Amino acid sequence: MIKFLKLLPALAIVLAATLAFAFAPAQTSEYGYDGQNWINVTGLTPGPTTFLCNEDPQVCTRQAANHSAPQVKPGIFVNNMD
Repeated sequence: MIKFLKLLPALAIVLAATLAFAFAPAQTSEYGYDGQNWINVTGLTPGPTTFLCNEDPQVCTRQAANHSAPQVKPGIFVNNMD
């Protein structure tokens, strides 16, 4: 019984780490199409030196580099990284 009580803190840490990974939000891939190429913009913040999503009801970025992938952001994709 005493051995079990000594293991409780370690078990609590293992349980906490498992739950942290289980409920952490997944990084969603994000791609924009500039009319010729798919550009990986995962993790980038839209801005004047990266990319913009102009206000429009179209699809700005998608979860994968194809036209049938789910939408991430609405608008028209404008590549500012050239």
